[in-house]
Amino acid sequence: MWKIILICSLLMLSACATWSTSNVKTVNNSQTIAASSTKQILPQDVLLLETDIGDRKYKVLGDIEVTVRKTTILNRDPTQEMVNEELRKKAATLGADAVILVRFGTVGISFWSWGALSGKGRAIVFSD
Repeated sequence: MWKIILICSLLMLSACATWSTSNVKTVNNSQTIAASSTKQILPQDVLLLETDIGDRKYKVLGDIEVTVRKTTILNRDPTQEMVNEELRKKAATLGADAVILVRFGTVGISFWSWGALSGKGRAIVFSD
């Protein structure tokens, strides 16, 4: 009987997909996030850059951070593409045109996850 319970439990856990969390910090206590959240941006339209933009003026909405977790040992490892997708989704909810200074880091194995990959960046809106 305990084998059936164990097998059912493992099957339920292996069916879980990866999940992600996100966080936003405002920069300079700006109220820009509330003002720009009415702007409708699609995630696929958000530009991601690892560097700063020097040729266009922009306003900073805030620093964003996302983490994509692997919920079971049987799931795929999180990839940078998954993190990029979550960064785009988070930036789009803020009304951002782009995320600059994008960087990645690993979180490792924890009680809640078999592995994770995090991403950070600064959400901006172009002012020109």
